[in-house]
Amino acid sequence: MTLTAPAFPDDAVRARARTGAAAAFPDAADHGAALYGADPDVRPADALDALRLVPPVFVPRRLEKLIDLAREPVYRDVALDTRIGGFASALPLYLSAIGPARWTGVDLGEAASRQSGRLGIPMVVGEQLAPADRYGSSPLCRIEAYTAELADGRGGVVVQQSTEDADAEVWHLVYRDARTRPLLESGRLAFEVKVGQGATPGLGGTTVLDGVPHCAGPGTFTDEILRQQIRLMRTKFPGVRVWVKLPPARDVAAAALVAWDAGADAVTVDGAEGGTGWAPTAFLGHVGLPLGECLRRIGDPDACLLVSGRMWEGTRVAKSLALGATATGLGRAALVAVDEDPADGLVNLVDCLAVELRMLTSAMGKYHCGELGREDVWATGEMSTMDTVAGLW
Repeated sequence: MTLTAPAFPDDAVRARARTGAAAAFPDAADHGAALYGADPDVRPADALDALRLVPPVFVPRRLEKLIDLAREPVYRDVALDTRIGGFASALPLYLSAIGPARWTGVDLGEAASRQSGRLGIPMVVGEQLAPADRYGSSPLCRIEAYTAELADGRGGVVVQQSTEDADAEVWHLVYRDARTRPLLESGRLAFEVKVGQGATPGLGGTTVLDGVPHCAGPGTFTDEILRQQIRLMRTKFPGVRVWVKLPPARDVAAAALVAWDAGADAVTVDGAEGGTGWAPTAFLGHVGLPLGECLRRIGDPDACLLVSGRMWEGTRVAKSLALGATATGLGRAALVAVDEDPADGLVNLVDCLAVELRMLTSAMGKYHCGELGREDVWATGEMSTMDTVAGLW
């Protein structure tokens, strides 16, 4: 079976998985023989894509870097390391939760886990894995594949659990498992309560059981229920970081504030463009806020905000960071990349993305990706006439 990703730039991701950083540029064979410029016929996929990054003329931070280095700084001097939900990460990226994924005899989830460990970025283990496998091989194989490649002090594992999966006691089993003890003792284990996701906001996860579509219960939350859930997690699982995953809901900003106020180390928001799982087509095209609108509503939080939704290249990541996100998640892009090359595809994809992010940050006159801000983005005239994004930036 061939892995497909409808309505996603599959070919571009596969090219990056094959060639790495070289894919950030036009074909070198065309250098001097082809003229390049913006293509007016290319339409942005959503409001976030429609934003433009706008460098300044005056760059005082570049001057500071020049004095520090005693030479003119270049894009390679941009630092990408950051902290994500209490974890040290080599890049402002994490591996999003991905379900059971096996094509052409290769477990793509394990391949993505292994390469995420090599990259030194956090990894989320999806809540659907443990119940499907009765906490058997799948979750632990992914964790073991990840930690086998992970350098000391980098990354971390985040284990999801939704309301419907609470009966499986996934968190309790992970917390007591001797194989996860090194992660716990080094402060690199987190549990994430899944309130919702981008593909099916308000509905819960969907799958096929015995050939019949099945929609999971979404769980019942009020602000007090969410607060108590976070407090309970902190009490029952000492030493574990607490993450909260939110859907692209109309009250996403209020929910995020409740989670942070209750002590969550990170809040993850899936935009309506996100999702790797199977979902009703009505939801994919018509339900949930776009990621750009989620970022507008949340504003500039003084806390860790993680976002996902069609992340596969540097400009979308840079714009998200500029609009308040701490890091972005790779879901479909990660699976497509490891399907293209199970040994190095995700590493190559991230190498290309990192080169782009360094160049873009340097162009803004800044030398750490965390310095990107709202002054670095501009909404085009076309966007400014749209009610849903008017006044975005």
